[in-house]
Amino acid sequence: MAAQKRDYYEVLGVPRDADAETIKKAYRKLAMKWHPDRNPDNKEEAEAKFKEASEAYAALSDPQKRQTYDRFGHAGMKDAFGAGGFDMNDLGDILGQFFGGGGGGFSFNFGGGGFEGFGGGARRPGGPRRGGDTEQVVRLSFEEALFGKTVSLRVHAAVACPECGGSGAAKGSKRVPCKQCGGSGAVRARGFFGIMQQTCPVCHGAGTVVEKPCKRCGGDGLVASDETVEVRIPAGVAHGMSLPVAGKGNAGPNDGPRGDLIVHCAVSESDLFERDGQDLILRRAVSPALLALGGELQVETPNGTATLKVRPGTPNGTMQRLRGQGVPAVGRFAQGDLIVVLEAETPQALTGEQTKLLERLRAAEGERNFPERAAQDRASAAFRAAREQAKRK
Repeated sequence: MAAQKRDYYEVLGVPRDADAETIKKAYRKLAMKWHPDRNPDNKEEAEAKFKEASEAYAALSDPQKRQTYDRFGHAGMKDAFGAGGFDMNDLGDILGQFFGGGGGGFSFNFGGGGFEGFGGGARRPGGPRRGGDTEQVVRLSFEEALFGKTVSLRVHAAVACPECGGSGAAKGSKRVPCKQCGGSGAVRARGFFGIMQQTCPVCHGAGTVVEKPCKRCGGDGLVASDETVEVRIPAGVAHGMSLPVAGKGNAGPNDGPRGDLIVHCAVSESDLFERDGQDLILRRAVSPALLALGGELQVETPNGTATLKVRPGTPNGTMQRLRGQGVPAVGRFAQGDLIVVLEAETPQALTGEQTKLLERLRAAEGERNFPERAAQDRASAAFRAAREQAKRK
């Protein structure tokens, strides 16, 4: 029976709400600690710990995979990593991000054992490589972010050249082995982490160069293209939140898969609500009579109009919480609440009848009706007496 996997957050030693930078720093520390070359007397355990940390980082550093893991745990990772689960190619990409200047540029040979060829043998440098991501900012009104919206984005990205089919070679021409790397697509050098395999600067990892470059793409195999992409903005997104759209970024070299389109949300403020995380704050102006006598108040929520019951004698500034009436659940965040702050508004432009009623109320005021004011009056009187007594001394 296979051993049960540890929680990814526990593996990295970070809280569940850790940001991307905290997760990255935690993984970097563990990668240095458990690198097999730094543990020659305990290589088997080091390799296991190293791969465990890398698997956790692969899941939590990717927004989509992290969201899936937060919802479904390890059961959801089978689809996220593919049917075979986390493999050596995944680990090679991670190591490339940390030690190879952005991924795909270096591979590592840890001197034998289960880690042979993380970025080389398992995936040769001249093979297909994932394309880069593209980014766009989407400006949303407060209501659009709250309720969700489908937006059409014009995406500018690199795609395979239709003239040469992505080969970079002109018609009738062909690709020949690169003289710099001998067709391997990489040049090697020994470093602190073992043998480092760097992408060939001449053929850029392809292992071959074209005899005659394609006129349309100049031999790159890629050309710029514009396409319209429909993106669904889920209900509840916050200002600054980023949403990845898989496979809508740049095409990769050597017929590699496309990167992602990263959509950054810029949300305007609301004239009615304030947002605090998943909670909404509604400052509602009410008449002093409602606070004094009590009654019902209609308030707007994302789910519709709700009736708020106000008890007699409610103090000004009282906050009432409506559970589950805040920002809709999004990602790993649960549905928030609506917090209604009752603020007494001084009446303006009184009619003659209203003025008479207020004058009658003022005449009938007493300590029983306004205990806090009466207590303040008594404290003020005591302070005046003490002040006068001090002056006479």
